[in-house]
Amino acid sequence: MLQTFLPLFLMTFGICLFIVLMQFLWRYIDDMVGKGLGIPVLAEMFMYAALFLVPLALPLAILLASLMTFGNLGERLELLAMKSAGVSLIHIMRPLIITLVFVSVGAFFFQNNVMPVVQVKLYTLLYSIRQKSPELDIPEGSFYKDIPGFNVYVKGKDNQTGLLKDVMIYDYSEGFNNARVIVADSGRLKTSADKLFLILSLYNGESFENLQSQTSTAQARKAVPYRRESFGTKDILIEFDANFNRTDESFMQNQYMGKNLEDLQSSIDSMEVRLDSIKDTNAKNVYEASYLKSLRQNQSKIKKAPDSKDKAEEQENTVIPALPEPSFALNFDSLYQAQTPSGQATLLGRAKSSLEHIKTDFYFRAASVGDEAYKVRRHLTEWHKKFTVSFACLMFFFIGAPLGAIIRKGGLGVPVVISVILFIFYYIIDNMGFKMARDGVWEAWEGMWLSSAVLTPMGIFLTYKAAKDSVILNADTYINALKNLIGKREGRKVEKKEVIIYTPDYDALLPRLKKLAEESKTYVANHKRWTNYLAFWRQGGKDPDAERLAQEMESIVEELSNSDQNLLLNKLMDYPIIGGYTHKISKHLNDKQSLCVGLFLPVGIPVYLLAVYQRKLLRHDIEMAQRTSKELIEMIYSLHLSKNNPDTNYQ
Repeated sequence: MLQTFLPLFLMTFGICLFIVLMQFLWRYIDDMVGKGLGIPVLAEMFMYAALFLVPLALPLAILLASLMTFGNLGERLELLAMKSAGVSLIHIMRPLIITLVFVSVGAFFFQNNVMPVVQVKLYTLLYSIRQKSPELDIPEGSFYKDIPGFNVYVKGKDNQTGLLKDVMIYDYSEGFNNARVIVADSGRLKTSADKLFLILSLYNGESFENLQSQTSTAQARKAVPYRRESFGTKDILIEFDANFNRTDESFMQNQYMGKNLEDLQSSIDSMEVRLDSIKDTNAKNVYEASYLKSLRQNQSKIKKAPDSKDKAEEQENTVIPALPEPSFALNFDSLYQAQTPSGQATLLGRAKSSLEHIKTDFYFRAASVGDEAYKVRRHLTEWHKKFTVSFACLMFFFIGAPLGAIIRKGGLGVPVVISVILFIFYYIIDNMGFKMARDGVWEAWEGMWLSSAVLTPMGIFLTYKAAKDSVILNADTYINALKNLIGKREGRKVEKKEVIIYTPDYDALLPRLKKLAEESKTYVANHKRWTNYLAFWRQGGKDPDAERLAQEMESIVEELSNSDQNLLLNKLMDYPIIGGYTHKISKHLNDKQSLCVGLFLPVGIPVYLLAVYQRKLLRHDIEMAQRTSKELIEMIYSLHLSKNNPDTNYQ
């Protein structure tokens, strides 16, 4: 098993890592193009990106490899041979389970010890690449704006000599009010040796410069002088850092992405204490600004009498009752109406300013609490992420291995399609849970473990079905179940036997057919379409009359199938197959348990309605059995009894 699984696992892991790495490249391609990055920088970035994407590619590789491994074994009948030898599916999976347990443990240590370093270096490198200035590539016939403070227009370029023709430069490095325009017949652009400056050499041109900053205010009102300069050769030095400068990693290391499990737990504890203190401070401030606090302060001032020490001592020894609530109520509307119009406007303005100040203060407090809570949530999601990746590896194995044993298709066809569909489903649920936890809609553990909670029952179900050799992916199984549900049954097939050992006893069959027809008629008359809800659940869905009629009908069909008359055999095929209409709860529960299920309305009502619909189909089949029995009586009498005894008149 290991010789079969490990090569496929390494191959699929390489393929999945390459695919997600290409996705990463397309995501950040705009930040890298045109920056003049060297091969060592790009190689370093791709190395960090590959390590960063290992937790994403590893579960997908395990899913695909397990599907292909057991699909190949099933397709080559090796899995069937092992099961025929008495080896169970769990025993076949045991070496791979042990191997993937070690892989999951390794994934946890990788996520805890390696990923913080990789994430810090990768995000720092990406930030440094974004901050790097692009390479100078001045286009022809359009303005180039990537040089800070300058707009450069070039009509034509000589690619061999690097000569720029018909150059126009707008220099607004000192502000738009002091802009300078330079026009030259030709020029050259090069970078200094230290790559900190651009040297622009212009030939045969003119420059126009505004001198507004050098004039007084009185002169500026009359006219704005400017300076015109003609030159044969002119060099302009422009600050332009073209080097690749790395950003310090210390900032990223203090974030959630640069911490291991122990550091995350320590940060979460300290941040939760800080968050609680901020909330307590905000609550105290709100209470201090409330009307109740002001009222209590006024009452305490009235109680105090600091005129003498004796009175103070007496107050210490004397219990002063609390002041009663004022017996009158202030009518603020009357006080407002008593003011002059200007006084009313003043009061409204003061009230509005006070409300806006309170609103701004509350918004600021809410923002501070929200920022601290967001940091706590991000640390919590990162803490749970250390475990979810390892669990996902085991979960996908218990989905892929039994699914491959069921579909029995190897290669890269069907397994790839199924793996991609399952992984997309997992990725969508996992991303949705992460965003819910990050935004505070759910608890952190609920959001981060959502995908595992959804897919783990699927893995348990598939493993159970594969161990029991259940055909859960056979389309005919579901089609037949749907047909049974809607009442579309397969017809009965009765073929003429080549050798008949026992000839039917038609004299004994006629009373049985007559009795079956009469009992079918009685059943239809006594069993209406609708039945009492409690009576249905009290019986546990049992219908002994229908079961007895079905058994009798099958016994008659089995005996008459030995007939040599094609007309009788064709008429036997008109008998319906009665089965599946009766409720299945009686097989698993007794009457009292069934009644408890019926009293649980959310479950009982849909099952009851389905049983009512099946009861309608059952009545139709029993009516069909009644008509077929009568027709068989007439055919048997005309084909056999009338020939053997013409005087017999069977009623």
